[in-house]
Amino acid sequence: MWAVYAAGSAVFAALTSILAKIGVEKVNSNLATAIRTAVVLVLAWGMVFFTGAQRGIRDISSRSMLFLILSGAATGLSWLCYYKAIQIGQVSKVVPIDKMSVIITIVAAFLLFKETVSWKSVVGCILLAAGTLFMVL
Repeated sequence: MWAVYAAGSAVFAALTSILAKIGVEKVNSNLATAIRTAVVLVLAWGMVFFTGAQRGIRDISSRSMLFLILSGAATGLSWLCYYKAIQIGQVSKVVPIDKMSVIITIVAAFLLFKETVSWKSVVGCILLAAGTLFMVL
């Protein structure tokens, strides 16, 4: 089932880039990010209440809360950078660079969580980096 959600994520991420490029035209990129964030906030909390998950908020440890807050800050900073980049650059060049996060994430997971990195992952990362350079240059 995770693959279905991952595929959905890819489709919606693609739509995000295309719709955002159109929406950010003649709009301050920070304001555009704030509007997008407000919509995400409503959708996320709507799903929490729809599923009854709000009852679990008391069970979140302070450590988990800290890292969720830090993750949210990283997401916000990523979105601010992304919206500015697509506003002033070509979305077809911004998106491949943005997806370099895949490589950064794999390296971080290896260093922080001691996750196994197979030779296929290494080759994939090299191909991703090469493909990104090929598309951007």
